[in-house]
Amino acid sequence: MNTLIYRALTDAEKREICDWKYEGEYALYNLPSYEEMQAQEMGFMDPASEKNYVAFLDGETLVGFVNILEEKTEVFIGIGVNPNLCGKHYGRRMLALSYEISKTKYPNKPLYLEVRTWNARAVKCYEKAGFQIDGEPFEMTTGIGIGTFYRMTKA
Repeated sequence: MNTLIYRALTDAEKREICDWKYEGEYALYNLPSYEEMQAQEMGFMDPASEKNYVAFLDGETLVGFVNILEEKTEVFIGIGVNPNLCGKHYGRRMLALSYEISKTKYPNKPLYLEVRTWNARAVKCYEKAGFQIDGEPFEMTTGIGIGTFYRMTKA
């Protein structure tokens, strides 16, 4: 496996991510079109938060992205992996690098993420990256509907 490189998301990478299509139950992670995200200033198309997004590449291949969002007492991590590359350990590698980025920028703040309880593949990835389930599952409404989530943390 090559070393992953990371950098700010380019416009071309944002377009590519909007075209990613997950299958089956994971299809709820499919994003709106680039144009719709731009018009609604959603996610990495929001000028106020686009600086929080990092692209990860293996050679020339965009393998995924993360959102590293500083909050008052901790740092939120959101992750997206190219659907054609899920199950190839990129998520764990991206989270390890994201942890290092976060600790450099926000040294005294622990990281957390939120994951749907049914997403065993992601939970396993996050546990292998050193995150632990913190507390009981909880319900939350997101932009893609209501779900039951685990909060997972890494100090």
